[in-house]
Amino acid sequence: MCRCAVAVAGLLLLGTAGPPASAAEPQEITIGYLGLAEPPEIPLSFLDPVVTDPGVPGARLGIEDDNTTGKFTRQHYSLFESVLMPAADLAAAFREMTAKGIRFVVSDLPAERLLEVAGLPEAKDVLIFNARAPDDRLRNADCRRNVLHTLPSRAMLADALAQYLMTRQWPRWLLVIGRHERDQLYAAAVRRAAERFGARIVAEKLWTFEAGNPRTDTGHAVLQKAIPAFTQARGYDVVVVADESNEFGEYFPYRTYEPRPVVGTQGLTPTAWSRVFEQWGAAQLQSRFLREAKRPMTERDYGAWAAVRSVGEAATRIRSADPAKIASFIRGPDFVLGAFKGVGVSYRDWDGQLRQPVPLAGPRVLVSVSPQEGYLHQSSQLDTLGYDRPDSSCRF
Repeated sequence: MCRCAVAVAGLLLLGTAGPPASAAEPQEITIGYLGLAEPPEIPLSFLDPVVTDPGVPGARLGIEDDNTTGKFTRQHYSLFESVLMPAADLAAAFREMTAKGIRFVVSDLPAERLLEVAGLPEAKDVLIFNARAPDDRLRNADCRRNVLHTLPSRAMLADALAQYLMTRQWPRWLLVIGRHERDQLYAAAVRRAAERFGARIVAEKLWTFEAGNPRTDTGHAVLQKAIPAFTQARGYDVVVVADESNEFGEYFPYRTYEPRPVVGTQGLTPTAWSRVFEQWGAAQLQSRFLREAKRPMTERDYGAWAAVRSVGEAATRIRSADPAKIASFIRGPDFVLGAFKGVGVSYRDWDGQLRQPVPLAGPRVLVSVSPQEGYLHQSSQLDTLGYDRPDSSCRF
C-alpha cells in the first residue's frame, strides 16, 4: 500500500513539472532547380498530353518524398525554383542560388547551357545534377567534376536497344535519321552500339520529306506512298528511327516497305521512364505523380526526381546536412538509391553517370528491360550500357 502511494505521489509530482525542453530544430537542406521556359513540343498524336512544365513537378515530388523520411530523421527539405526565359542571365540566377547557401542544383538545361553554369567560379563547390541532357560528350570530353547525370546517355539508350535486338536475333538494321543535330547524335550512338554488339547497319537514309500536315484529309495517303518507297533496302530486320525531334518517326510503323518492326526514338523505345512502366513499385510512383501534376511522368520529371532523391537518400544515410559530406557520400561506393527499377542504382566514379536499367517501352506496354540476360560485366551488369571505364574519355 505504501509503495503504491509513493508511486502515485511521484506521478503527481511529474505531472506538475514544467514542459520538456524543446527538441532540436530539424536540419534544413535546400535544393535549387534551374531550368528554361521553352515552347512545349506538340505531340503527333492527340492521345499524348502537351507538357508545358517538364522537369519541375518531378523535383517537387522528390522533395515531398525526402520530407516523408525527414520527419523521422529530423531533416527538412525545400526546393528553390528558378525557371527562366531562354534569353535570361543563367549565371545571375545561379549566383542567386549560391548566395542563399544552396549547394545542390538540379539542372533542366541543354548541354551548352549546362556547361556555362558548371564552369562558373561559384559552381566549384556546388553539386549539379544533369536531369535533362543525354549528350554523350557531357560524360566524356566535356565532363565536369561537379556534374552528375541522372538520365541515361544516348549511348546507354542505344546499347539497351542493341542488346535486345541481338537477343531477338535481329542484327541487320535500316537506320533512318532526322534533319536536326540531336537526331544526328542519336544516330551516332546507334552506330556505336551496332559496332559494339555485332549488328550491321545495311543502309542509312536521311529523312527530308516534307509531307505537309499529316492530319489533313489526305495526309495519311501521302505518307502511305512516301514511306514504303523511302524504306526500300535489301535485307533488314528492323527499322531504327533517329527522330528525337518527333517529326516523322510515329508515322513509320505499318508503312515500311518490308513488314518489319520500328524501333529507336519511336516504336519500341529505350527510355529512362515511360508512362507504361509499372514494374517494381513504379505504379506507385506513377500514381502519386499523376495525382500531383495532373499528367503522366516524363523522362525529365524522372531525372529531376532522381536528383532530389539522391540528396535526400545521402543525407538520411549519413544523418548530416553538410553539403560536402553529402556530395562525397553520393559519389562514394556505399551510395545506393532505390529508383523503382528493380535494383539499387549508383553513380559511376569515372564520369558521374547514374548506372541504371533502361526500360524498352512500346506505345502501350513494357516490352523488356536492359541489360539483357547473358551480357556480363566484371563489376556491374549495368555497366554494359553506355561508356564503361576503359572506353570513357572523361578526365576530371
